[in-house]
Amino acid sequence: MSSTTLVSGRTSTAASLDTILDRAEAAQAVVQRFLSRTSVPALRVSLGLVFLVFGALKYLPGVSPVEGLVSRTWNVLSFGVIDGYAALAITATLEVFVGLTLVTGVFVRIGLIALAGTFVGIFSPLVFFNAELFTAAGPTLTAQYILKDLVLVTAAMVVAATALKRPIRR
Repeated sequence: MSSTTLVSGRTSTAASLDTILDRAEAAQAVVQRFLSRTSVPALRVSLGLVFLVFGALKYLPGVSPVEGLVSRTWNVLSFGVIDGYAALAITATLEVFVGLTLVTGVFVRIGLIALAGTFVGIFSPLVFFNAELFTAAGPTLTAQYILKDLVLVTAAMVVAATALKRPIRR
């Protein structure tokens, strides 16, 4: 932009606008560097906390809102071998393990593999119990509880993309 000196000795707003835009670009660059450095680790830890807390709830009978669903899903997936509290304990252990790997940053790749398996179990009820989860009025609260996990899958994909950038051997 060109600037024009006014009779009062001040420059026109064109020069002032350039200065404002330069400062805004500098501020944006600072924010972008901060986000680049912190966003994926923050996402990894927050994803880990979600799995850690929800997994821990499953150890406590009567606390997790999806107890029955977890038990029924394991029953179907295991052809009737795993049911009841065993299903909850296995799921809880898997989710707590995933959460710990993500929160601590230790064995993240192994945790991500376990997380992929966890997502199979999480979304299985949509196939096995579709008629119960989706009514004429729309998805039930349980279906919504499951569908929100699509966000967790996407977050896990971002974390995995970053974790897999590093070579396996150091």
